[in-house]
Amino acid sequence: MGLFLKAVLGAAIVVLISFLSKTRNYYIAGLVPLFPTFALIAHAIVASERGTDALRQTILFGMWSIIPYFVYLLSLWYFVGTMRLSYALTGAVLCWVVVAWIVIKVWVWFT
Repeated sequence: MGLFLKAVLGAAIVVLISFLSKTRNYYIAGLVPLFPTFALIAHAIVASERGTDALRQTILFGMWSIIPYFVYLLSLWYFVGTMRLSYALTGAVLCWVVVAWIVIKVWVWFT
């Protein structure tokens, strides 16, 4: 897939999220980023360049990557009740970074 097509796809997702956030069912905007748009691209690239075994490893690591995202959501839920939004978002991203780093280290250690 060309870089331009990937950029257009990303922009379309942002527009969809923006549109959904203005509707009565605004909470669905939180589901859209979880659609495996970029995972589909990554899986297709890994499979075509590295083969099925590498794809299977990538899929397993993707399952582990749910942990940092969950920590991000949990910390953001907590932080928005205790601080300004910009600090809450920053804090949640930092939590994601720390947990993602831990997941990577654990993955490398076990594989």
